[in-house]
Amino acid sequence: MSDVVRWGAFSCALVPFVLIISGASWAGAAGTAAGLALVTGACRALLRRSERSAAGLRRRAAGRQRDRSGRSGARARRGGRHGERRTPVD
Repeated sequence: MSDVVRWGAFSCALVPFVLIISGASWAGAAGTAAGLALVTGACRALLRRSERSAAGLRRRAAGRQRDRSGRSGARARRGGRHGERRTPVD
């Protein structure tokens, strides 16, 4: 994500500079810079939200491993008939 934000900041600085050199007004260049800054900020916020929700989905998916008795975690992934290391009752 940081690369995307860096490129956005670079474009926010470069585009108004190019506009001024090409003969556009200072007000037009400033408006363009403000618009690009708003779009970059919105994209950054959406990317952060997406990363957080993806991390939450990964955390929830890791906790879903359950055995038949409803236990989760390492005990749920233990295999075998006597996964809790109990001896059978005679």
